[in-house]
Order: sequence, then C-alpha cells, then structure tokens
Amino acid sequence: MGSIPTPRARPFPPGIHPPSLTWFRDDARQEIDWDLQRKHIEFLVKSGVHGTGTNGEAVTMTKDEKTRLTRLTREVAVEAGRPDLPITVGCIGQSTKDVIADTIVAHEAGADFTLVLCPSYFHFAMNEDAVTGFFTELADASPIPIVIYNFPGVAAGIDVNSEMLAKLGAHPNIVGVKLTCGGIAKVARIKAQYEPNEFAAIAGQSDWLIPAMTVGSIGSVTGVANLYPRACVQLYNLYNQGKLDEAAQAQIKLAGVEWGFGKGGINGTKWVVAKYLGYPEPSCHCRRPYPKFDDPTKQSWIEEIVKPLQSVEAGLVKP
Repeated sequence: MGSIPTPRARPFPPGIHPPSLTWFRDDARQEIDWDLQRKHIEFLVKSGVHGTGTNGEAVTMTKDEKTRLTRLTREVAVEAGRPDLPITVGCIGQSTKDVIADTIVAHEAGADFTLVLCPSYFHFAMNEDAVTGFFTELADASPIPIVIYNFPGVAAGIDVNSEMLAKLGAHPNIVGVKLTCGGIAKVARIKAQYEPNEFAAIAGQSDWLIPAMTVGSIGSVTGVANLYPRACVQLYNLYNQGKLDEAAQAQIKLAGVEWGFGKGGINGTKWVVAKYLGYPEPSCHCRRPYPKFDDPTKQSWIEEIVKPLQSVEAGLVKP
C-alpha cells in the first residue's frame, strides 16, 4: 500500500494584508507605545483589510514583544467582531533552529501564518540547496504554515528564484511567497504550476497589484495599507468585480503613493503615516540605530507624494 499523502496546510487568504507598523516611545529604552499600538491595530482591523500581522519591523523586536503584539491583534479583532481575522507574524533568525523556535512562539501566541526571510548573514554560503533546505526543514517543524518572504534587498541579495519556488511550493506546509522582489514573471510561473490554494503568489508592494493579479497573484502584503487600507481594498475589489478600467485608474494613483513609501523607507513611511493619522511624532521613529526621518525637505516631499489618495480614502470611510 502507498503512503497516505500529507494534507496541505490552510491556504493563505486572498486580499490585502498590511504589515502593521510598530510604534515606539521616544526615550532611552524605546519600549513599544502600547496605547498607540492598539489604536493603529483598531484602525486596520476596522478598515476591512483581509488580514494583518506583526511582521512589520519584526527584526527589531523580541519574541516577547511579538507575542504580546499578536495577542493584542487578536484581542482587537475579537472586539471588532472579526475573531477569525488572519494574523501573520514575521519569524526571522540566522539559523534554522532559531526560526523554528520563533514559529512555535508565534503559534502559541495565536498567529495563523508566519512570514520568513532566508538567513543571510553568511550569504556567500547560501547556495540553492542551502536555501531550499532551510525552508524545507523549517516547514517540516513549524506548527503554522510558512509564507516565504523573498526580499533580496534586505537579505544580502539572496533571491529565492523560480526553480527554488517550484520545489518549495510542493511542501504541504509552505503556502505562498511574498514577492518584494517585484518579480511578476515569478507570479506567472507559480500560477502555471500551482493553484493559489496550494501555493500562492503575493505581491510585496501595491504598485503592481493589478498586473500581478492578471497572472495569478492573490493580493498584496503592502505597507501602504497602513495609511490607505480602504483604497487598497477598493483596488483589489475593482479588479475582482471586472471593473478593469476603474481598477487601472486606481492602480495608477496607488503606484504614485507607493513610490513615496518605497523611497521614504521604513522611517519615512512611519513618519508620514503618523503625520496623516494624527499620531504623536515622537512615537513614529524606528528603533535605533535607524535614523529619524527629520529632514524638512524629505518630509515635505513624502507628504506631497502620498497626498493624492487622502480624499479617496476619506470617501470610503463608512459614516
């Protein structure tokens, strides 16, 4: 008799999934500003996004902090009448052992999925076999489904290419890949081999969401949704409703805003989100050693770049 195949893990849900920004106090210890954190999570959950998570800035946080953030997110979701809102937690480390331990902690905290970068400190030693071996061993051990986070820009140039993705997508506990590499051809190649409920391609930015969806992407994990969640959801819905001309126009507007987030970086993103949402500026800074976004010229530039969607987002807020 043949062996019984291992059932696939829960598919990653289609839609818009903002990686929730983390807000820190501007003092010597830079502890999380929990009151502001709750306020921001409430903003996201009530906006209608399809999921959220604590993967934003996970690399700068402790396991205990990620646990508390995950539990807070679930608490807010329950209070908002969305108890089953999918939560994705970033699990990052420089060894398989450490990342496995992180996934166990995330699971115990109530996370549904984990988003994982490839270890990259000894990037020169990470050949294709090492990369696929890392994700395979991790997926074998993780109690929650794995989403590969392909972001060469923060992983010393390591790119999980299409051949590696084709192999890894067959693992029953690897359910998707977030492509912050911008590789739309990877989306098409994934769709040619896998159905989205088996292994999903997820756009890592919102500025190519519609092009990605035309060749098989299920949505986006996008930082822009920290400021304009409803506009991102509207774009996703317009495409799925077949309103392609309206979707194209909305995509063009969103692409301009995404450039502000991309060029502004994480510190610029946090500054402008705080500015537009009325959050206290002292809580918008990244944990040191990452610098403050305090250049007036840069502040004026990013504030102007993201402005076009302000009225769109306001018009989508239910009275």
